[in-house]
Amino acid sequence: MPPMTILLGADTFYPDLNGAARFTERLAAGLVGRGHDVHVVAPATASGKSGTFTEVIEGRPLTVHRWPSMRWAPHEWVRFTWPQVAQVLAPRTIREVRPDVVHVQSHIIGGRYLIKTAHRLGIRLVATNHVMPENILDHTTLPDSLNRLFARWAWGDADRLLRRAEVVTTPTRRAADFLETNTSIRGVIPISCGVDLARYRPRLDAEAPRRVLFVGRLTREKQVDVLIRAVAATDPDLDVRLDIVGDGDQRHALHAVASEAGIADRVEFHGAVSDEDLVELYSRAGLFAIASIAELQSIATLEALSSALPIVAADAMALPHLVRDGENGYLFPPGDVKAAADRIERVVRLDPEARLAMQRASLAVVRPHSLEHTLDVFEAIYRGEPIPE
Repeated sequence: MPPMTILLGADTFYPDLNGAARFTERLAAGLVGRGHDVHVVAPATASGKSGTFTEVIEGRPLTVHRWPSMRWAPHEWVRFTWPQVAQVLAPRTIREVRPDVVHVQSHIIGGRYLIKTAHRLGIRLVATNHVMPENILDHTTLPDSLNRLFARWAWGDADRLLRRAEVVTTPTRRAADFLETNTSIRGVIPISCGVDLARYRPRLDAEAPRRVLFVGRLTREKQVDVLIRAVAATDPDLDVRLDIVGDGDQRHALHAVASEAGIADRVEFHGAVSDEDLVELYSRAGLFAIASIAELQSIATLEALSSALPIVAADAMALPHLVRDGENGYLFPPGDVKAAADRIERVVRLDPEARLAMQRASLAVVRPHSLEHTLDVFEAIYRGEPIPE
């Protein structure tokens, strides 16, 4: 098939560390690898200038249009383009690129004006929703009463913008159902963010290391404090340890939680790490744990599955799609420290045969989430073709 010119709109992109940014990076690089001319619109970085640049993302050179940006004061790193600027730059960028399709990853600011421009010009428009308004309430600086009004307005805003797209997607069926419940949009297509299975190094050891791994942003909805308290509640004789990879506004508070729980010497905060170091941390872990209550998919959990790790996860949002309770891990009620500790202990105490079965089950669960299949599906959507099963 002839290559396409594809414009991806992202309000968060490299070097940001979050699921939406990581998905956009891998999608863009994968499409370049298939011969397409890929352009990404994203806010300028804190140290970078605005303009159009060739950037190497996931080992692939692609064109990135960095719009002027500023940091959102209540957040440590989130940057945004002023709406008045985005309103001018969206039509200008689309006229320069002349894309066959515009695929927005967010409808907040940059994506908002790309949606409006593409719709007005009759360019094929695809929208992927990575955002739940409830996820950003911690950063609005509004009181709770106004936050509820904000969430209601935000869902209405998403409805008004996303329904202009020919196709709307989300990472999972549960996320699609959630979007359809809160808007008038129907026919939302669940498409996995995908993971490059060949990148990870599963280690099917007979001995289970007693290291629990969490990877993700250190924000309130991730509930990392639940994991720290759960590790503290495990049998001391097991000497369970916790590796926390990522950064965020809760970092200092979580250090305090570990100290208060008496396990500061058993919790290691790695901060942001390189891709290679992350692969190594997955390989040496005994299990992956996540207590988040707001995952639309969880790329980190996909990466853990690709590393053949058993999973201990909160029974919330999309996580139950990736955890078959008792087969490749265990679920626990959200926020329940005692139950999380129990599930962690169950995995740590597995005999070698049972652990190996759980590891193989994780590899089986992640197999349908290959990045190659995700690319197949989006290519078909971009061309208006039937979607592969």
